[in-house]
Amino acid sequence: MAKVLMLLPERDYDPTEAAVPWAALRKAGHEVIFATPGGQPAFADPRMVKHGFGLLNPLLMTRPDGLAAYRDMCSDPPFAHPIRHQDWASVEHDALLVPGGHAQGVKTLLESEAAQQCVVASFAANLPVAAICHGPVLLARSRMVDGRSVLHGRKTAALTCALEYSGWLMTCFWLGRYYRTYPTTVQAEVSAALASADDFVSGPLPLRRDRRDHPEHGFVVRDGQYVSARWPGDSHAFAAAFVSLLAEQR
Repeated sequence: MAKVLMLLPERDYDPTEAAVPWAALRKAGHEVIFATPGGQPAFADPRMVKHGFGLLNPLLMTRPDGLAAYRDMCSDPPFAHPIRHQDWASVEHDALLVPGGHAQGVKTLLESEAAQQCVVASFAANLPVAAICHGPVLLARSRMVDGRSVLHGRKTAALTCALEYSGWLMTCFWLGRYYRTYPTTVQAEVSAALASADDFVSGPLPLRRDRRDHPEHGFVVRDGQYVSARWPGDSHAFAAAFVSLLAEQR
């Protein structure tokens, strides 16, 4: 079975995007280890876990299955003992997982030079890599020796402009820029790192979220050893695609 390294920020990642793949990987028999900026346990965005969005909860709040998976992940012993980003090379791993998140704490992953070095090494070794939502921003910023992103020449999904702006428009009057991590959208930054703007794959209009029993409602892009997806509503399909990719490595 594979040893999967999950890169997390200091805090504020999306609980569904991390825990649903974690649960699927553990169910398939894989080992998941964690890396955080300072080697301390990293907890998800508290608004997505407990504070909520009031009347907008049905649209924006983490679903019960995602919360249940997140609680299980937090009780997993490796979660309590992560390595530091800078120590990634000291731990052998067979695959890499990069969840997303939009609150400000996620910047401690997206701007981590050590995490970017880990991404470059993983792509250079042709390891299976999976990234969702804001996760592809880290990949877009991870540069090879020629200065190009590891995503250059690949097709990818990521948080779309439509999804990012819809969350912001629904909440900006009371949460400000909560849904706008950076002035530049995820889609714009990731697209700029690609060989062609057409390599950014938006997928169908996300009218509903996927579920464990209906992963077909989600959308995933696979390009060789790389799997990507757009938002928490793709998490079950994303997890299934990553597990399938790892099964091919045997």
